[in-house]
Amino acid sequence: MAINVAVVGAGGIGKTHSKCYKNDELAKLIAVCDIVPEKAKKLGEEMGVPFYNSEKEMLKAHPEIQAVSVCTSGYDNGSMHFDASMEALDAGKNVLVEKPICADLRDAQELVRFASAKKLYLGCDLNHYFTQTADRADSLIKDNKIGELVYCIHKVGFNGSEKKYTGPMSPRWQTPYSHLKAFCAHPFSVMRHFCGDIMQVQAFMDKPGVRSTACDPMLSVNSIHVRFAKGGVGYLLSQRGDAMFGLGGWWSYEHAGTRGTFCIENCVEKLLYWDIDTVTDPGMASPQPDVFNTGIADFGATFPTRIHAWLEDLTNKVPIEHIRASGRDALATLTYTFAAMRSYEEGGALVVPEPLPPLHGDIKYVY
Repeated sequence: MAINVAVVGAGGIGKTHSKCYKNDELAKLIAVCDIVPEKAKKLGEEMGVPFYNSEKEMLKAHPEIQAVSVCTSGYDNGSMHFDASMEALDAGKNVLVEKPICADLRDAQELVRFASAKKLYLGCDLNHYFTQTADRADSLIKDNKIGELVYCIHKVGFNGSEKKYTGPMSPRWQTPYSHLKAFCAHPFSVMRHFCGDIMQVQAFMDKPGVRSTACDPMLSVNSIHVRFAKGGVGYLLSQRGDAMFGLGGWWSYEHAGTRGTFCIENCVEKLLYWDIDTVTDPGMASPQPDVFNTGIADFGATFPTRIHAWLEDLTNKVPIEHIRASGRDALATLTYTFAAMRSYEEGGALVVPEPLPPLHGDIKYVY
């Protein structure tokens, strides 16, 4: 039986979620909501469902709603996630929240705690590893073709140049860490997916002169070095349209192990794999890799895949602590973000991220 869902936030991402639900046999879109009447009306009419300007009114009018996608915006692209998510959870609804889970670490911690106390599902749209390329990489790791992690390098952001810079963005982006908070949840989630929890963070941040001249407060260039709890190190470079990316495109993830290396290019498009057994002289140039082309070029393909996984987890009633891309997983990415902020503010100091809440577990699943 289909899951009855609603969407809060009728902007571009709310429209994306709504379309995914309309096209997924596991879902039935019941209603949409936005505090801006024109946006709510437009999306509701386009989707052919009732529309509301109050989440509380929507939930009261439709008690059959089982899950809510929170696609609101706010400062740093996530400050309005907290209230909308809490209202849905308080009404007994499962919640899929957009990234970043919240713009403030304290809000995110309370949101995860509250969902756990209510025994409700809390997921996040960390969609960058819901891809065929990530599935192929997972298989390589599982089949021991990568071995122990040595390093990972993740480059992700937006292509651009000083010629395309148009000045400071809207007021909701007018903080130094707007790009870091809004965008780096994705690369941190990918690094954690493949490498596990991060135990130490060191960060340097900057912005080019054209931004400084325009009094743009955003630290648009983020250079972050991490150490993983299971061993190995990682490097994350993200920039918001200040330059063009080179090899690997706008999104590249290279993961090198003691038995082999893979690299994902442009997120959904291509995976390259270098097998250590084909190397005759490790000191020489790398051999030709095996190349896996998905035939997919549209990053938008990640949204229906991730949302379908959310619906599968709800339908199958998986143990709450085992849902994919959970609220706790999203909280982890925010703890790394705030650790990076603190490191930058302390001149590149080594920072230990705040601990995550413990997993308590389902006794039926454990035994």
